[in-house]
Amino acid sequence: MALKRRVILERAAWRLRSGETVTDVAFSEGYESVEGFSRAFSRAFGFPPRDAGNAKSHWLSAPNGIHFHPPNALWVTEAERAPVADVTAVMVRHDVDDTGYLLRVAAELGEDDFHRTLMPGHVVLKWDGPEESIAQILDHMLWTKEVWLASIDGENMPPRLGLDHSSLVARHGVVAPRWVQMAESVNPSDTLIDAICDPPESFSLGSVIAHVVTFAAYRRQLVRQLLRRVGVEVNDGDPIMWLREGVE
Repeated sequence: MALKRRVILERAAWRLRSGETVTDVAFSEGYESVEGFSRAFSRAFGFPPRDAGNAKSHWLSAPNGIHFHPPNALWVTEAERAPVADVTAVMVRHDVDDTGYLLRVAAELGEDDFHRTLMPGHVVLKWDGPEESIAQILDHMLWTKEVWLASIDGENMPPRLGLDHSSLVARHGVVAPRWVQMAESVNPSDTLIDAICDPPESFSLGSVIAHVVTFAAYRRQLVRQLLRRVGVEVNDGDPIMWLREGVE
């Protein structure tokens, strides 16, 4: 009951800060009188309802972290603030898991559909070359990680391996854990001077991770569109659902 009363008072404070009258708020929030509402509000906030417009927030102290969130939601705060790096880790892990999912779905395709030119002339990044088929797009999703890991680990440019489905699955099995381990262990502020580039270029490791995740997200959705075009059902790749299914 205490939770319900607190959320009601927080909602009332938000409404008052938005310009509604004390009388309207009091009765619509279930109070029998303006006086009773004013007493409850003043006890909770330390000032009367008429001063709510000057308050910096409509939140009250909440041991369980549950607050009213306008216009019709709740917000649950955590005792410990998660670092931004945790968000990066979610994006990196979702990318590699979702890529694995797409490779599994693509196993339903025949060779013709897998390699068919479905987007003639399509290029994502000019130095990567054409990405006109499902096979080519999946290849580039792996290749970009393989190349960056070679640079970061001080290795030579990796060989460009086959585009057949079994080869792509095998490559993903190798590169995915290496990529996750790198992304979660490096200092994103460190700088890589990449001698593979001609001429050599410098990149912060954080920008490298952001680059790969950004274009991987586009490519994954592109693969989904093409899979649907050839009649294969595929999920939306929503990280919200991925996290929910993983946690629950």
